[in-house]
Amino acid sequence: MRRDIFQAIADPTRRAIIALIALQALTPNAIAENFDTTRQAVSKHLRILTECELVKQEQQGREIYYSLEVEKMKEIDAWLEQYRKIWETRFNQLDNLLSTLKKETNE
Repeated sequence: MRRDIFQAIADPTRRAIIALIALQALTPNAIAENFDTTRQAVSKHLRILTECELVKQEQQGREIYYSLEVEKMKEIDAWLEQYRKIWETRFNQLDNLLSTLKKETNE
């Protein structure tokens, strides 16, 4: 079953895992050390992130390392960009309004 990436990043633990592996590839045990939860719970989160293609696995010897799938993160960024433009426009309008009000009160 392919999961929705936005459903996957809605979970705060999975967002924290993404933040960890954005810096460097880590093993499940190394990831689990950063959380007050079981190794099995972290493995479940990693499975969901892998199913969404937000992280990728790489076998190195006997260890599996998880790293961030940058291209998939770009998809999230592209989706957010449309809203970022709306927010920036509204903030600019608010700044202009506040500047106008400030000028009027100083006159």
